Amino acid sequence: MIGGVLDPHEVAALREAIEALEFEDGRRTAGRYAKGVKSNEQASDTPAREAIFAKVRKALSANEVFTSVARPRKFARMLVSRYGPGMAYGTHVDDPIMKGSRTDMSFTLFLSETDSYVGGGLVMEDAIEERVIRLEPGDLVLYPTSALHRVEPVEQGTRVAVVGWVTSWVRSAERREVLHDLDVAARAVFDSQGKSPAFDRLLKAKSNLYRMWAAH
Repeated sequence: MIGGVLDPHEVAALREAIEALEFEDGRRTAGRYAKGVKSNEQASDTPAREAIFAKVRKALSANEVFTSVARPRKFARMLVSRYGPGMAYGTHVDDPIMKGSRTDMSFTLFLSETDSYVGGGLVMEDAIEERVIRLEPGDLVLYPTSALHRVEPVEQGTRVAVVGWVTSWVRSAERREVLHDLDVAARAVFDSQGKSPAFDRLLKAKSNLYRMWAAH
């Protein structure tokens, strides 16, 4: 989870822009097996929607945590997703290829106030437990595209979010984790010691591993 990707003013501006968009049946973008479990609305393809996506891309590209974890090479796809009462998205896994690009990480950028809707939690499924995620507007959850997940039925109100998929420079989730750990360690050393020999060694190791593992 990454907090404060958008500040309150940015969230308000996006919500106002989204209210002016036209929406269509979300099943149009679902894969063969997901169509039967998907019930939501998604914004139609318009210049106004693309302007929203441009603002989101700019905010994510400037977010240090997001770039450290995802190592984004490109944004494969984005959607504006809206769930009203009775709408849900059953258990599914996102498509591995979207618009000709491999999808490595998925994200949901929450835009609705948490007290403005009931239900609608993003549920991440794994072998040990299920985690229900409902974040404040402007906060984001980033997760592997390979993960099974679902959106619980909305009981009241409306849940609006921007969802998207990232093609990473580093295909391996394990290698992305190593690089992120090195980022965190290097930042901690720099904050405590400045540009010390230990910092230089950490930065060298991270840079060389990134160079070794980055997609050509």
